[in-house]
Amino acid sequence: MRAMDVMTTNVITVEPDTSVQELATLLSERGISGVPVVDKDNRLIGVVTEGDLLHRAETGTERRIQRRRSRWLDTFAADQEAARDYVKAHGRIVREIMTPDVISVSDTAELADIATLLETKRIKRVPVLRDGKLVGIVSRANLVRALAMTKSEPAIEADSDDHTIRQKLITELTGQEWVHMWGADIIVRDRVVHLWFSDDRSEEERQAVRVAAENIPGVRQVQEHIVPAPVFPAF
Repeated sequence: MRAMDVMTTNVITVEPDTSVQELATLLSERGISGVPVVDKDNRLIGVVTEGDLLHRAETGTERRIQRRRSRWLDTFAADQEAARDYVKAHGRIVREIMTPDVISVSDTAELADIATLLETKRIKRVPVLRDGKLVGIVSRANLVRALAMTKSEPAIEADSDDHTIRQKLITELTGQEWVHMWGADIIVRDRVVHLWFSDDRSEEERQAVRVAAENIPGVRQVQEHIVPAPVFPAF
């Protein structure tokens, strides 16, 4: 699936000359935490969120500037940061407080890539562009809804006999670096997969193997058996 398949298309936006007061009212009334900023041609030029409104002069929450003796370079950097904080606290229009460097994806982006982006960048949503213009938003909620629309169980195939199920599971596990099982540890009877683990195998590995088995088409049930780990005599 791609971004275009799950994205929200009726996106609420603001323009760069929208007042900060109008922005605050919009976020409050719509119950949203942020909006994209677009120009007259609907091209994405920034994003503004409730985080940009936390430290405002009107509410007495602007950041306090703390001066300390340091190297000239550190002082220069601190002055730059203080200047940015002042603009955040006193800016009157969205252009002055928005974040201009926006992470975005194309409408053909794969959901797997979007999920990774949301996770690694620690963001909740990402704008979707087509030819540079905003066409939608993909949020974590969109990904959850996409999951809810998928089939919860693998389809039963006509050739889902015990031998086929076992071979498909072995094929799925082959090459996985975390696997410490062999074919002899897997037995399938009447489409029930029996997994034999030694008691020194981790819960994470056992769970991963169970999930792999549950996703093989035709499997009715997965049963787990724990046996003592073999003890090898010392030479």
